[in-house]
Amino acid sequence: MPRARFSYDPPAPGFGTTLARLYVSRKQWGVPFLAIAGLLLVIGFGFFGIYQPLERGQAEQARIELSEGLPGQMDALYETIFDETKVQQAVTQAEALRTRGKALAAEGNRSAAEGVVAQMTELRDLLRQQYTLRIVGDLDGLSGFWRSPSNNTDATNFYLVVEALDENGNPVKLPVLNEETNRTDTVSTWGVRVPPAVYDSVAADKRDDGIIQANIVARKIDGFLEPEYLMPVSGGAVTEWENP
Repeated sequence: MPRARFSYDPPAPGFGTTLARLYVSRKQWGVPFLAIAGLLLVIGFGFFGIYQPLERGQAEQARIELSEGLPGQMDALYETIFDETKVQQAVTQAEALRTRGKALAAEGNRSAAEGVVAQMTELRDLLRQQYTLRIVGDLDGLSGFWRSPSNNTDATNFYLVVEALDENGNPVKLPVLNEETNRTDTVSTWGVRVPPAVYDSVAADKRDDGIIQANIVARKIDGFLEPEYLMPVSGGAVTEWENP
């Protein structure tokens, strides 16, 4: 009998042979393969089915906000300011802000456009503010003081201590530029610089009976940007001083 009958000739390499071997060894690689395939399927679904649609939706929302939302807010604020103001200056400021804000929105600069909306909101709120500047001081309180500025010790500046009060008598905090420090502080009480004659007049008023009869320095009414002063002032202010 020929010996070749009992010998083993391995199959020739090829695609079919490879598939056959994979099939025979499927118990070894099948479970890990299915696990990896399942993981890839989950990742693919999450990316294409959830993340990409969410990202597209957020991009669309941002586009609508820039093209419609923010410009719409600017238009609404402008109309409110136009309707409520009693001075042309506010309309001019609002128009300039709206024009700049819409240009920024068209450029895609969302943060800067939102900053313009905030500025227009502040302008509207400033128009709506109402308060009175009243001279502070009872019998023992400090109603005024004088001091020499550090940059000109030969000069003397006179100040009346005022407080900003709303219609219910509550303090109103306002940004005040301190002319000595060049710093803007948010306060409800500060010193308003006045001419010497005004300072002396208030001092005489208080000496009479301990009460200042003419104690209103200014009034800020709805629709205006600045308070209307009822007595002469020199245009400066301080937010810090020492009581005698």
